[in-house]
Amino acid sequence: MSGARVVFDHVWKQFTRGERHDSLRDLVPSMMKRLTRRGRLESPDAFWAVEDVSFEVREGEALGIIGRNGAGKSTILKLLTRILRPTRGSRRLEGRTGALIEIAAGFHPDLTGRENVFLQGAIMGMRRREIAARFDEIVSFAGLERFVDTPVKRYSSGMNARLGFSIAAHFSPDVLIIDEVLAVGDRAFQEKCQERMRRFRSEGVAIVFVSHHLAAVAQLCSQVLLLESGVALKIGTPTEVIAAYCHRPGTERYEHVTVAATLRSSRHIGEVFDVEPGERLKLDVSLDFRVPVERAKIGVVVRDQTRDLYVYGASSDLVGVPPIRAAAGETKHFVFAFDANLTRGLYGIEVNVVDPDRHQFLAVARGIQQFNVVEQVTYDGIANLYLTGSPAGVRAEPVALAR
Repeated sequence: MSGARVVFDHVWKQFTRGERHDSLRDLVPSMMKRLTRRGRLESPDAFWAVEDVSFEVREGEALGIIGRNGAGKSTILKLLTRILRPTRGSRRLEGRTGALIEIAAGFHPDLTGRENVFLQGAIMGMRRREIAARFDEIVSFAGLERFVDTPVKRYSSGMNARLGFSIAAHFSPDVLIIDEVLAVGDRAFQEKCQERMRRFRSEGVAIVFVSHHLAAVAQLCSQVLLLESGVALKIGTPTEVIAAYCHRPGTERYEHVTVAATLRSSRHIGEVFDVEPGERLKLDVSLDFRVPVERAKIGVVVRDQTRDLYVYGASSDLVGVPPIRAAAGETKHFVFAFDANLTRGLYGIEVNVVDPDRHQFLAVARGIQQFNVVEQVTYDGIANLYLTGSPAGVRAEPVALAR
């Protein structure tokens, strides 16, 4: 683990359900019980919020931590920021550490934006002359030049968030711990936040980023840790870990038809793999019918997994496949093909089977296959339309932006 800025080494953290200490009268007996209980079994009300979690982050690396609510993400943040101590194991942070957590929490409502910049900067450990040297840049980044001498109690929530992030973003850390703050402000400001985080990485800052915003995690992080109930389920590249988090295989609720599917390209087959925008993909679908059907049809849906967006859907009867007739116990095979005219991101495929006469689903298989679109040029949106252009009046051959 040498050379790492952040080391989390086999860390465990235990809590006790219902434990509260609102007074010294409650705290002292609780501490005495803990001391006398050392070496004995834990209380039956005790539980592990974090269990044997290990990771390290080096200079210029960013670790994303994802998982459902209650997975242990906030506990790890508190352990990293030294709010909590590990029950077992150790954590170490090398160098100057900054935290983008509840970024406007230290603001005094009756002070102006200018005064709060110096107050918040001092709370974060910045020297006064360091704040003064960066003051204009901080205010400009937040877009609050006209309101810098207005009390922050008159700011909107977005203005407070932008100023708080801007102060933290102009801190010069060796280690940066981030909690969901890249969702502050409007879309333009969010893009500025993400660009700032990429700049931190390029400058060698080690970053730990906890978020439910999977698209931001995929773009910012070099590795991702998936937590569930305090346990590290998987750590690896953003593509493979986010795919594991989003993957929900199998047929849901409907037992009339069992669906199996395999995705392939000219280079890959099976498990989640990388494709280029516009690459031709084929989907092999097998249906095992448990009940007889007279006129079933198949639906193929593509979803953006990181942004949870419906991208595309089509029905088999509209793409050349006649209505399906099958007996109970019969298996049918189909092949569908499409071009992945999509921007960068992780996409999942859903296959459903519908009985149009009875207006009911026979099968719904979600996240049955996944693929990751990679590209060198940053696009906005979902679809890749291969925009071309040339100066007016100049005849030029069209060139795709990224192929």
